[in-house]
Amino acid sequence: MDNGARSYRRFLDGDDNGIVEIIRDYKDGLILFLNRYVDNIHVAEDLAEDTFFRLVTRKPRYSPKYSFKTWLYTIGRNLALNHLRQNRRMIDVSQEELAQIHSDEFSLEQSYFCEERKILLHQVLSMIRPEYGQVLYLKFFEEQSNEDIAQILGKTRRQVENLVYQAKRSLKSQLEQEGYAYEDL
Repeated sequence: MDNGARSYRRFLDGDDNGIVEIIRDYKDGLILFLNRYVDNIHVAEDLAEDTFFRLVTRKPRYSPKYSFKTWLYTIGRNLALNHLRQNRRMIDVSQEELAQIHSDEFSLEQSYFCEERKILLHQVLSMIRPEYGQVLYLKFFEEQSNEDIAQILGKTRRQVENLVYQAKRSLKSQLEQEGYAYEDL
């Protein structure tokens, strides 16, 4: 049982420090993962908050078939997909608001990805197909296995392997277009 699962078990048994530990350990990664879906850091923060709120109020049953992180990210992904379905139409945003959103997003990313290469990769990931960015983010930034990624994204392991291969090719192409050598990363 991983630390997240232990913390969740303690929370279910009445120790409120368990949920505090879960939020502390998974909040930043979950926000950045959800941002890949909604492309708005503020909405991603709200969805992450909703994910943790769901754990507290509904206390869903965790099965150790997958890692706790995989289970948690799957809950977050489902909330993000529901949000996208409910908000299909575009909202008019002023240029100032858009600049502020991107500024806030960059500040969070910069604090989370302190190494220059990770910042570069994160920025380039936003330039490729969202599905590619999601799978590469989970694979390399969150260090999830193909099986866990398949569970989170609702795909088969084979589909994830194909997605990773295609995403790497797309990333390489985008890096070359931006003037970076893929092999240096």
